[in-house]
Amino acid sequence: MKTKVHLAWCLSPFLLIGSGASLASSLDSAVLANTCAACHGTHGNSPGAIPNIARLPAEVIQQAMVSFRDGSRASTVMGRIAMDYSDDQILKIANYLAEVNQHVSQ
Repeated sequence: MKTKVHLAWCLSPFLLIGSGASLASSLDSAVLANTCAACHGTHGNSPGAIPNIARLPAEVIQQAMVSFRDGSRASTVMGRIAMDYSDDQILKIANYLAEVNQHVSQ
């Protein structure tokens, strides 16, 4: 009996793999988007002269990041930040910010 309980306990994380993958993806997106908070403020609500990105649609954030990354949009800082993000990472950031901003009041 002790062996069965131990085996079930050891295998239990694998039973959560479906929801765990989703959770991992959400956490990955949150970590990526957290870098934006240093300048753009919590949830994209800038406390100062940096533009607010709160309540922007994901497509707008994604296009801006891609434009900064490829140099087609002038910047002082964002081009250097965006250059290290892949298309997938930019999409995760944009989707996360758009989603979290739907649930946060100004």
